[in-house]
Amino acid sequence: MDFNMKKLASDAGVFFTRAVQFTEEKLGQAEKTELDAHFENLLARADSTKNWTEKILRQTEVLLQPNPSARVEEFLYEKLDRKVPSRVTNGELLAQYMTEAANDFGPGTPYGKTLLKVGETQRRLGGAERDFIHSSSINFLSPLRNFLEGDWRTISKERRILENRRLDLDACKARLKKAKAAEAKAALWSDEVEKAEHELRMAQTEFDRQAEVTRLLLEGISSTHVNHLRCLHEFAEAQATYYAQCYQYMLDLQKQLGRLPGTFVGNVESTSPPPATASPTALAAATGPTVPTIPVVPTVVGAPNSAPTVEGLNPSDVKPPASGTRKARVLYDYQAADSSELSLLADEMITVYSLPGMDPDWLIGERGNQKGKVPVTYLELLS
Repeated sequence: MDFNMKKLASDAGVFFTRAVQFTEEKLGQAEKTELDAHFENLLARADSTKNWTEKILRQTEVLLQPNPSARVEEFLYEKLDRKVPSRVTNGELLAQYMTEAANDFGPGTPYGKTLLKVGETQRRLGGAERDFIHSSSINFLSPLRNFLEGDWRTISKERRILENRRLDLDACKARLKKAKAAEAKAALWSDEVEKAEHELRMAQTEFDRQAEVTRLLLEGISSTHVNHLRCLHEFAEAQATYYAQCYQYMLDLQKQLGRLPGTFVGNVESTSPPPATASPTALAAATGPTVPTIPVVPTVVGAPNSAPTVEGLNPSDVKPPASGTRKARVLYDYQAADSSELSLLADEMITVYSLPGMDPDWLIGERGNQKGKVPVTYLELLS
């Protein structure tokens, strides 16, 4: 107990001395040992690394999990060192609802078939999102957290020790200065001067040793940057893979939906004849000199005197209309599913037009002597 009390009194004395030195420095009444410019640059670089790492970490967490409640839950599980329960992504939940709706409306109906197709794509998108979040958490977020909770805490601890060593050093310098001033007045203070000089040498040694330790840790920030650079490349690669998967899934969905019969055409159940429609020439005269459009003649399945659908025709035997053709630029590559379709290459120019009774999602495309059906979603129609 006696030893503890002495240590407590000693620690209190050191704390008081440091507090006095710190206060006098702030008031401009005491000198302060300045660190060299290189050391100051290392400190500034470390602080900047810590601040930006925190911001990048927090915003990446928001990107991967926009729900703040879910982020708090994951944080608590992580602090409790427990496994975060698996959570259904929004895409997977939407897929579940679409599948249930399709079964309710009838999976054989055009709407039900489309819901199943879109729902399956949403499920695949949700799975891709789950993989992206998992990969990013391991390869990008974890290294950032490890730096903030490991290396940075060590650096902060050593910096606090260095600051205390500096205060001790400056306090010793102040005591030596006072002792020398007193020595000039009376020789009795020579012992005090020797004692102050000894304490100063000890404080200088401790300060130099701690400065070297802190310097080595601060110089390690360069290695941290290299590690974070590698993690950033992995994050960008994971993100590129995720968006490429989403893009491919949506292209596949477009192809599948393009081959389904027109939902509105297939659902029309009417015995009355189709309404009279104006000819393309009359429409053009009525609208005036605007951008030319592709004439499409709507038909109703089951109605008398309906025009034959183009699915039963051979595209190579189809002749373009006298008017209504226009140029189109291909947006994406497209592989023909059968001989009635025309394969496309991105950025090429083709001539397109529509025929009476043709599915509005498709056009007839011509490229030289080649001809076939092409999906509208893969084209940018030009004037």
